[in-house]
Parts: sequence; C-alpha cells; structure tokens
Amino acid sequence: MTTPRRDPLPSRFTRIAWSSVLTQLAEQIALVAVPLAAVLMLRAGATETALLQVAQTLPFLVLALPFGLVIDRTSPQRVLIASELLRMATLGGIVVLITLDALSFGALLALSCVGAIGTVGVSVAVPSSVPRLVDAARLMDANRWLELGRSTAFVSGPVLAGAIVSAAGAGAALVVATIACAAAGVLLIRLDIPRNAPSPRTSAWSEAADGMRYVLSHRFLRPMIATSTIFNIGWFLIQAVFVVYALDWLGMTPATVGLAMGAYGAGMVIGAALSQPLSRRLRFGVMTVLGPAGGFIAAMLMATSLWIPSPALAFASFFLFGLGPVLWTISTTSLRQAVTPASLIGRVSSLVVVSTYGARPIGAGLGVAISATFGMTWCIAAAVIVFALQLLVVLASALPAVRELPTASEQTPAPAT
Repeated sequence: MTTPRRDPLPSRFTRIAWSSVLTQLAEQIALVAVPLAAVLMLRAGATETALLQVAQTLPFLVLALPFGLVIDRTSPQRVLIASELLRMATLGGIVVLITLDALSFGALLALSCVGAIGTVGVSVAVPSSVPRLVDAARLMDANRWLELGRSTAFVSGPVLAGAIVSAAGAGAALVVATIACAAAGVLLIRLDIPRNAPSPRTSAWSEAADGMRYVLSHRFLRPMIATSTIFNIGWFLIQAVFVVYALDWLGMTPATVGLAMGAYGAGMVIGAALSQPLSRRLRFGVMTVLGPAGGFIAAMLMATSLWIPSPALAFASFFLFGLGPVLWTISTTSLRQAVTPASLIGRVSSLVVVSTYGARPIGAGLGVAISATFGMTWCIAAAVIVFALQLLVVLASALPAVRELPTASEQTPAPAT
C-alpha cells in the first residue's frame, strides 16, 4: 500500500471534521442522559428504555435514503446545517420540559424520534462530503481523522454525561449537548462543499433503485451492508437494556454506567490510533475482519456477566466493542469511497447508514419483545448468536482477500439511468 502523504488535509475538511466531533459529543451525551432521565425521573423499566432506542433509531430506517438522494442532487451543506438546527431544537425542548417539571415519557419518545432525523442527516452527509473535499489518495487519512475525533467523543461524552447527571441531573447534561450542537452548526455555516456536476434528472424511485442495484451487485459493498446490519442488530439488543441491566443486575451507578459507555469510546480511540500502523503491517482485507471478530468476543464477555455479575466484564466488553469496529469503519468507509462513483456517493452512503443505523430499531425492537416476554438477560444471550452470524458473513465474503485499497480505475461503473 502506498504510504500517504504527510501534508495537511484541506482546511474545509478540518472544519467539517471538528463539527463532526461536536455533533458526536452531543449525541453521546444525549444517548446516556435521555435513558437515565427516563429511568431516574420517570421510573422507566427495560421495556421503556428499549422503546426509547427504537424512537432514537427508527428515522434512520425510513429517511436515510431520501437524504442520500438530496445530497447527490445538491450539496451536503444545507442538509448538515438543517440537521444540526433540528437536533439543537429537540434537545432544547427536552431541557425546557424538564425545567418546567412537565416531562412525560411520551414527550421524551417524540422529541427523541424527531431529533434523530437530524442525526440521520449528519450521518449521511459527512461521509458523502469527504470525497468532495479530499483527494482519493488521502481517504484513509481523512477517515482515520474522523474516527479519531468520533472516538474521542465516544470516550468523553458518556463519562461527562454520567458525571453531570450524578451531580446536577439529566437536564444539565442535555444543556451541554444542546450547546455542542449549536457550536457544530456555527462551524458549518461558512463551509463550502462542492456540488456534483449536473446530470439528467430521473424519478426519485429510479435513482434510489440505481443506488440499491449498485450496492447489491458489488462484491465488496454487499457484504459490508450485510455485516453492518447484523452487527447493529446485535449491538442494540444489548444497548436496549444495558442501562437497566447495569443498574439492576451488575449493581452499577449512573456514573459507572457513563464510565462503561466511555470505555467503548476508549476502545475507539485506541483502535483509531492503531489503524495506521496496523494498515502498514496487515493486508487490507485482514483489517476488515478485526471489527466483526472484536464484536463477537465483546458479546461473549457481556454474556459472561450473566454468570459473573461484574462491572469489569461490562467495561471490557464495551472497550472491545469500540476497538474492533473502529478498524472496520476506517477500512470499509475508505473502500466504499474508493469504489463508488461520485454520482452515487450520497445514495451509497445512505444505504450504509440504513444498514448501520436502520438495523438499530430492529435490534431495539427485538430487545423490547425479548425483555417483555423472557426478561432482559435473554437479550444479552441472544446478542451472542447475532454477533457470531456477522463474523461468519464477513469471513465468507470477498473482503478478507483484498490486498490493498483499490484505485479509482477499479471502480465499478455506475448503472445507466
């Protein structure tokens, strides 16, 4: 593999990267503060926290592809700014209801669902922007930077949220998240992201079908989609019940719940830091296997806590859930950007978002059904089976055999419209 140049990445990319860090920080604070508010203020149980996970993830399943179509036809910048404003408004709405002592579980569900629409927009727009801002030779560098920033947010966000909730309540934590969203939006206002070259317009359904055909016929993209989908079903089987599981089964406090989720971010930071030296020593395809393997081992550790209810096992599990998958994200995102024509990048990115985030309400919904029928501990056990399946999918695919990142000349042509 060619050694990447060391000259700085473009300033436009740096601006969107810092905005992404603030966005991820706000999201991670909210992901801890909202379920803790539900449990501590509204006395929610495992079924209710699983419903919250469904509300926070369902928009990814429904709206990611429409966002991708908009981005391919225009520029991601408007989507990014509008998404941040929506996230800021919904987080602020929850803060106002808490301040007025008027928060209900229904309102929390509704605002979480609407706010997640903004998260969908950011999640599709950021990876779609990178190939427009960075040369193809620097994609691995750019994605490594984004993942390092995201990993830092995954470390600091949950720890900060747990500490603030313990000291001042969930409302104070959500105030911090709202300010972070506002700062992210300010960074985006003067950002100039190039538009795609004009192309003949066809129906939205036809353009969406083109993106789907391209992904499902591609020997690399197809297993990426399948692996991401299965991984996130398993991940949210655990996430749907983890707060209640940690408090009731493992005897953890809100602060240690935040620390455990922060261990996930610590694993991501270390994984992002290790990605460059590992990519020099390992075949590209091996990098794509490390994430699914790490997820399976992490699920086994969490399942072990069913018999040995130790917070240390939860910490180790979350650490591995961060360490392996960040290597998967850096390598597969770069591969996806390298093999996808510019005219399709928004739709392909949106389909990856559907597989990554759209699978989460499925996992959370399974968490609702399993916890309500059999108890929350069965969610942890079922996740092991799901993580074993995603590892088998990637091992059986063409991904492990890839020796290096393909060049632009190796792209599969875009389907004719």
